[in-house]
Formats: sequence, C-alpha cells, structure tokens
Amino acid sequence: MASSASWLCSLLALFLVFSGACGQLSPTFYSSTCPTLLTVVSSATSQAILADKRMGASLLRLHFHDCFVQGCDGSILLDDAPGFVGEKTGFGNVNSVRGFEVVDAIKSNVEAACPGVVSCADILALAARDSTVKLGGPTWTVPLGRRDSTNANLSQANSDLPPPFASISGLIAGFAKKGFTAREMTALSGAHTIGFAQCKNYRDRIYNDTNIDPIFASNLKSSCASAAPGTDANLAPFDKQTPLVFDNKFYDNLANRQGLIHSDQELYNPGGSQSQASVVSQYRSNSNTFFNEFAAAMVKMGNISPLTGAAGQIRLNCRVVNS
Repeated sequence: MASSASWLCSLLALFLVFSGACGQLSPTFYSSTCPTLLTVVSSATSQAILADKRMGASLLRLHFHDCFVQGCDGSILLDDAPGFVGEKTGFGNVNSVRGFEVVDAIKSNVEAACPGVVSCADILALAARDSTVKLGGPTWTVPLGRRDSTNANLSQANSDLPPPFASISGLIAGFAKKGFTAREMTALSGAHTIGFAQCKNYRDRIYNDTNIDPIFASNLKSSCASAAPGTDANLAPFDKQTPLVFDNKFYDNLANRQGLIHSDQELYNPGGSQSQASVVSQYRSNSNTFFNEFAAAMVKMGNISPLTGAAGQIRLNCRVVNS
C-alpha cells in the first residue's frame, strides 16, 4: 500500500509540474511545430515597414492596446459583426489603431508555413519586437504560447487604455492596475519615440497647456486648428527629432517641454509630487539604460493574462472567432 501511495503521489506531482508547464509561455514553444515562425514574421514585418515607415510604430501600438485590454489575447484584432462587439471602436482605438491588414498578411504567411498552429496574439508580440528592432531599437526574447480569445471587451478598452489627456497620477494608477511600476510606465512610454498622433489628441495641449515650449506649440498650430473637426486627423510626430527611429530622443523632447500629448509631458514636470523627471533624465542621458528597461518592460507586458493550454483557440483568421 505504501508503495502504491508513493507511486500515486509521484504521478500527481508529475501532473502538477506538467500542468504548470502548459500554462507558461516559452520562447521555444513553436520550435517543433513551427520552426520557421520567427523568420516568417520578421520577413513580413520588414516588408510592411519598407512599404510604410509608420507601420513599425503601428504594430508596436497594436500589441500594447491588445495586452492592456483583458490581456495579450489578440482581442484587439476582432472585427465587429452581427451579435459581436469588438474593441476597435473604443475611445483609444477608433480611427486610430492601424496595421490590421499587415497582421492579416503575416498570419497568411504563417498559416502557409504552419497551418492552425500559431496564435494571432503571438504574431502581435513578435511583430512588435521585430518592428522595434528594425527601427533601431532594442531586441528581446519573446515568450510564446499565447492563445486567442473568443471574445472582446469594449468596456475595458474604453476604461483601461491611457487617454492622451491623462494626469501623472492617472497614468501611474492605470499602469499599476496592470502590474507596472512608475519607472516601468516611463520606460514603456518611450515607445512614443516613434509614431504619430492626430491633432484631436494634442489640440488641447498646444492651445491650453502651460508646461509647453511656446515655439513648439506655435509650429503645431499651423496644422492643428483650435476648433474641431476640420484638422482633427492631421498628424504630427511624437518625436519631432527622429520620428522614424527608435532611440531615446523622446526624453529629450520632454525635458525641453516638447512632448506632443499632455500625458507624455506629465512624465516630466520637475517639482511635481509624482513626477518621473529623474527617470526621464536617466533615459535621456543613457540610451542603453532606456533600451534595457524598455525591453524588460515589454516582456512583462507580453505576460499580462495570456490564454494558454486549452483556453481560447488558435484563430484561422485574426479578425473573426473560429466557427
């Protein structure tokens, strides 16, 4: 009996270890089922950025907007349909997030190589990393094994994506809700070293904020009228120095009161009770520190509530739940 009990205990322990392993992400998750995955995604991402330099920032943003709403599960990619409401009409997404057709193309290439194996959520995570690297930024090892959701959450998209008018206290609270420190928040905000924002998202800053370089504001006003909606969709770069290069110039801009949107400039407000001015100064003076901490924060973000094991599904089309 003792021997039998010992065998059962060993079996149970093995089961628990195996179950835990199934619930974990791993960089080698597809090493046997889709060995060419990294090459396929990297190649397709490169082609997309060559065709449209802005696309790198857009793919990075898609991953962020995916992970901050019910975890990194590809829910941002789901289209609205009869009886189904996705997240694309959320405040921070509507007429703003882009790159869905690029994700479709990457998914098509991946499906051709490894049918029904790789999730859309993992494709987003890899494309975000590859986009960062191709624009001059750091690399990191992407843990894989996420599965795709069968639902979306418009309400959470409206509540959990940081708005461009957020205060520093609102930013810290919003990122803390996802498990990030204020320093990690400041590192992730450095993604705004690439990409562009629409006039409607920085209008209030350039006309009403006081913590702004007046010449910088004046230059932006020429293409962003004070009244909506005529120039709402006009674009300006987050980083006016090197808008298509992933570097640490974003933090230079903040120190010079040239952050494009209010929430970015909130990071640098010397004397403020929750100001991240000291962190901004560190990243500004040492790009290696910024790159290392950005990469670590991206890995952490990619681990927000992933679906693993038997949860969710592997969508065949990233825009719709499998029938």
